[in-house]
Formats: sequence, C-alpha cells, structure tokens
Amino acid sequence: MSQRGNRYDNAVAESFFNLLKRERVRRRTYNTHEDQRRDVFGHIEMFYNPKRKHVGNEMLSPVEFERQQKIKAEGV
Repeated sequence: MSQRGNRYDNAVAESFFNLLKRERVRRRTYNTHEDQRRDVFGHIEMFYNPKRKHVGNEMLSPVEFERQQKIKAEGV
C-alpha cells in the first residue's frame, strides 16, 4: 500500500468515472435513480467493456484484451 495522498492510487478509477460522466451521464436526464443505475450498468456492460477501445490496452476493448491475455497464458 502506498502513502496517503499518492496521486497514482486512484488514477485508473478517476479516469474511468470521468469518461463515464462525460460520455454518458451528463448527456442524459433521468427520472429516477433506478433509471440512471440501469443506464450506467448497460453502458458499462454493453459498450464500455466489450466494444470501447482503450489506449492502455493496445487499442483493444477490455474483453478482447483479457481474451488475448488468456490465450497467451495458456500457450506458455
């Protein structure tokens, strides 16, 4: 565990939530908290994980990157 206040501790989570807010939440108006919860869940599970390409993953989606890592690990 690193020291308190280390700016790199939450960098990945902060980047994700910043993108989520910018790409999804701020572009919509929700009637209820449940509507918002369902929409965000759907965005993450239907777009962000399987389709959205990430620079940190060699321009692959998280699902595709994990699939390739699994293939590499099995081939070792």
